[in-house]
Amino acid sequence: MSSYHASFLLLIGAAIASPMASSFSFTFTSLATSTSLLSPRIAPSPSHASSSSLRMNLLDDLGNMLSGGALEAQSSLPYGKPFCTDTSCGDGVRTFAVRERPLSFTGEDFDVAEVTEGKNQDFARVRGAMLHLPGKDKMRIRSSRTNEEVAVLDRVLISALPSYDIYRGGMGAEKIGWIEKKLIAMTDTFDVYMEGKGGFGITGMFKPKPAYQISGDFIDRNFVVKNEDDQTVAKVKMDGLVQFDAWNHYQVQVAPGMDAVLVLACCCAIDEEFDEEHQERKRREQGEE
Repeated sequence: MSSYHASFLLLIGAAIASPMASSFSFTFTSLATSTSLLSPRIAPSPSHASSSSLRMNLLDDLGNMLSGGALEAQSSLPYGKPFCTDTSCGDGVRTFAVRERPLSFTGEDFDVAEVTEGKNQDFARVRGAMLHLPGKDKMRIRSSRTNEEVAVLDRVLISALPSYDIYRGGMGAEKIGWIEKKLIAMTDTFDVYMEGKGGFGITGMFKPKPAYQISGDFIDRNFVVKNEDDQTVAKVKMDGLVQFDAWNHYQVQVAPGMDAVLVLACCCAIDEEFDEEHQERKRREQGEE
């Protein structure tokens, strides 16, 4: 057979094979498509759903670990009854937005709103004193709901460490404890002591165990409050605990059963101790804009 005839036969074979291959491919594809249409849709397996849930739980645990631990419900307070029987404690986690009033004659005036689950309700007003004299340098906290004075912070002017006495407000105010900056600590720390628990002196050696300890970054307002059992009872952040952009503020999240008034009072006391740093931070941010 000549090379010409061989080439011709190869061309004929290719021409015949091409439609057959195309037909075979079409038939196979159609069969696969029809089979998938007739077959029932397969639901995700329980193991897949459980693994997704596990990943979400791990992410939640990681977030809590990085932010000071999960908030733990409290069944009692070390000073007995709460500051305000109507508003201090809640059954669930509560979130508050705290802002310093832009126009203030004392520099120690704050407005607090509860923003839990999308709320925006006035919760408390904090008003400072114009005179920084012994017995006069106080911050008073009033409930927005009842207009009742629920707590008083009295700055201790003669003290080796920044310190505020804490009173349950109203007529015949009762001192329940004090908050002071820790003398020796790896990071800035404030301790909250209860009245009548014993101890004396300016060092931890002679003091009772604090009922609460507050630590973290106070300039950037990113810190946590823990009780004497090392349970996290409150968290403070500049924002981000809940979505709330009504005004410039920082947020305070309080555990179920924890006294929100005490937590907010401590936050305001710490704010005053870092007021100059906060003002410098504000000027720096405005300069960058």
